[in-house]
Amino acid sequence: MNKGDILAAATSGYKGKAAKELQRAAVSIGDNITITKGGKAYEGTLFPRSEYADDTHVILKLKNGYNLGIELTEGTVIEFLSKGKKPEFVSPPHPKEKPELPRVSIISTGGTIASRVDYRTGAVQPALTAEDLYCFVPELSNIARIKATVLSSEFSENIGPKHWREMADTAFKELKNGSEGIVFSHGTDTMGYTAAALSFALRDLPCPVVFVGSQRSSDRPSSDAASNLMAATAIAAKAPFAEVVVAMHETNSDEYISIHRGTRVRKCHTSRRDAFKTVDSKPLGRIDLKNLDLNVLDETIRLRDQSRAPHVNANFEEKVALLKFHPNFNPEIIDWFKEKKYRGIVFEGTGLGHVNRACFEPIKRALDSGLLVGMTSQCIWGMIDMNVYETGRDLLAMGVMPLGDMISETAYVKMMWVLGQTTDIVKAKGMMATNMAGEFTQRRPL
Repeated sequence: MNKGDILAAATSGYKGKAAKELQRAAVSIGDNITITKGGKAYEGTLFPRSEYADDTHVILKLKNGYNLGIELTEGTVIEFLSKGKKPEFVSPPHPKEKPELPRVSIISTGGTIASRVDYRTGAVQPALTAEDLYCFVPELSNIARIKATVLSSEFSENIGPKHWREMADTAFKELKNGSEGIVFSHGTDTMGYTAAALSFALRDLPCPVVFVGSQRSSDRPSSDAASNLMAATAIAAKAPFAEVVVAMHETNSDEYISIHRGTRVRKCHTSRRDAFKTVDSKPLGRIDLKNLDLNVLDETIRLRDQSRAPHVNANFEEKVALLKFHPNFNPEIIDWFKEKKYRGIVFEGTGLGHVNRACFEPIKRALDSGLLVGMTSQCIWGMIDMNVYETGRDLLAMGVMPLGDMISETAYVKMMWVLGQTTDIVKAKGMMATNMAGEFTQRRPL
């Protein structure tokens, strides 16, 4: 390593003017220093900085725990006080298990709940393992005996059918090995898709499979990671139902965690803690964060039965498309999917389930070539009814399949799963019309 590399490593994240001034003062990350500016001296520890930030500020970690950014202007003086330890990430000790508690498997796939800030870039990076999560939330040891497994370290936009298969297989193995509940830590952006996928792939569950994420990373003061993980573990350990669910904040405050059925949940906000909502129904339940008491709100639950033998069908047909119709929609897109040998298309139609007449001929060609074509609504609330207007009736007559009040994301995942189970179009339609995992609502809220 040459001198330039050593200096760059010593002043991690700093560049330009700031790096030169730190090098001139012969200080490194973690050293105790004084910065004098305008007649006032600031003492603290030199902290790393995002490499994408400007080159005129230095970050001090003060003795009171706060970080202070100081602009380097004319007359600013940096002085070395003493060598310090470079900041590093160290896992706390593993808590002791209580043998009388149920066994819960926490399986880490990545996402914000398993992330911390990378001071090299200032970005959130997947860094914490499932074991780290257990160590950082020692209260988990009062809820269950934890078996921690790292399956992957992916942001959720990178997760797809290959990962769904791995997750389903891993959950199945954990259940066969005696786990009494499963928790998946997962990025929130596509968590609804994955929860729907495992709702279909894992059959005859004996206990809950809980997906949990975080809207704010584990090292932020406002993080919801610990509270969400505690609630998810409690749900996996003691909930009376045996379904795939998503557990996230009910409101922005730390009062309740809502329990959403995996086939009826959607992320409805980019950043709020209560981003996840059950669509066109009510949550399966809620858990009180004060005492972890759990209340069931939906009586249609499938009850827990640890004697039930699970099995897994995790084949997903990847050549399925989800198309959102909109004004000026190009119908040639439909022909492209047909030519690329896709086996299914789910439309997000307008209102009660419509697309314009320019789409009719391409849709007919797709149907004639053997594609399964289903219709959902891009509206969040309500179900489609293709018998009301002429457009809908014509699409029905063509062979487009109405998918009721199924959420479009769930319909897309279900079609992938159905076409992964059969090549018989008649059988596939029958499976799409069957309520397999609560994807159709039985009662509708007023």
